[in-house]
Amino acid sequence: MTRLISNFENSNELRQRARRLIPGGAHTYAKGDDQYPVLSPGFIARGHGAYVFDVDGNKYIEFGMGNRAVSLGHAYPTVLRAVERELKNGANFTRPAVIELDCASIFLETIQGAEMVKFCKDGSHATSGAIRLARAVTGRDLVARCADHPFFSTDDWFIGTTPMNAGIPKAVRDMTLSFRYNEIDSAKALFEQHPGKIAAVILEPSKGEAPKDNFLHRLRDLCHANGALFILDEMITGFRWHLNGAQALYDIQPDLSCFGKAMGNGFAISALAGKRQFMELGGIDQREKPRVFLLSTTHGAETHAMAAAIATIKIYREEPVIQHLFEKGEALRKGISQIAASHGISNHFSVSGLASNLVYATIDEDGRPSQAFRTLFLQEMIKRGVLAPSFVVSYTHGDPEIEKTLDAVDGALCVYRKALENGVSSYLVGRPSDVVFRATNRMTTQPDAVPALVPELNRRVKRRETSLATAGR
Repeated sequence: MTRLISNFENSNELRQRARRLIPGGAHTYAKGDDQYPVLSPGFIARGHGAYVFDVDGNKYIEFGMGNRAVSLGHAYPTVLRAVERELKNGANFTRPAVIELDCASIFLETIQGAEMVKFCKDGSHATSGAIRLARAVTGRDLVARCADHPFFSTDDWFIGTTPMNAGIPKAVRDMTLSFRYNEIDSAKALFEQHPGKIAAVILEPSKGEAPKDNFLHRLRDLCHANGALFILDEMITGFRWHLNGAQALYDIQPDLSCFGKAMGNGFAISALAGKRQFMELGGIDQREKPRVFLLSTTHGAETHAMAAAIATIKIYREEPVIQHLFEKGEALRKGISQIAASHGISNHFSVSGLASNLVYATIDEDGRPSQAFRTLFLQEMIKRGVLAPSFVVSYTHGDPEIEKTLDAVDGALCVYRKALENGVSSYLVGRPSDVVFRATNRMTTQPDAVPALVPELNRRVKRRETSLATAGR
């Protein structure tokens, strides 16, 4: 039996330092300690392909893939070579670099419904730029966002709609409305309640559930009939659903769309693209309307990030990346579903979503979504060498990685089933993880307490290894 991972000594030391120096201990809330079990790698030292290695030397098959930003694989050689070549010429200049035009050209050739594009570094700037542009185009203040899609921006117009809205004026919070995906009547109601006041509707083309009854087309038509812009957030779907974006898969052309994440295979680049009649309001040629401060960032056009994007898009064009993501994701879905059924817990653990972007649901003994059971599953997968906050595959996940992952899932769900019978607290070490968007903190394990827990944690791990070995898991 492969020895279960139990050593996080260096990670635990770094956690203490990080929480003193960095609010939350990480620069992305989704990467924070409150999102993971106590028994988990706190810091990653390096990644290669489908694997990452933590600061204690533990090796994991990884499925978070940089919060879905890495679609080809960590340190993908072709992308790295393109980045290295460009870096030798410098990264940032006082005037535009030629590669900015090259990147814009290949992007617009790929996202065929868009006529102009502006690049920046993250998704929040792109979506917020789209909202500002829509307000300028329409002269309206209100925006409507899909309540079923979890994240659009770090800016006030979105964060004000979450429970974590401290510091955001009520007047700003009240300017963002919500509707439901695949429920066209919920969007119609907003336009009826706020006639002539909604500037734009923004949503992801899909979170996993496909649009039903021509939902996207009906929503776009509803927007246009009411003088609002139709915006698609393709941060996740772009370069995972289809080479030309989910808008091509669903045959829908938005007024504006936003891309990022997988576009640069982990390098920081995002894009706001759209129809010329709107995008040129942020330029220097049109004279009929007021200028829009669309996007203007010092680092938005770093040459090495654009080289990464160009290389990544070319690989998508020339190789069967999308096909591979779907095939390996589907193999995972089928295998995990069979394993859950074999343990008799299909009603308590399941995977969903498009094959290229699978997520899982953890349900407790009473049939309710459970953070404690999610944390337990993460804990047991990590012990078995798989880091899986989701099941998001990359181009470098092959059959051996899928096979090893399914073996880990089998072991983890064996423990899950026992926890359903005997109580999750009998198997989960430490506190459960928590949701990001919460009004207050509820974590009970502080960073200074982690080292004191280690001896007891190691004793529990050894007892569990013995128990699982006996059970053949």
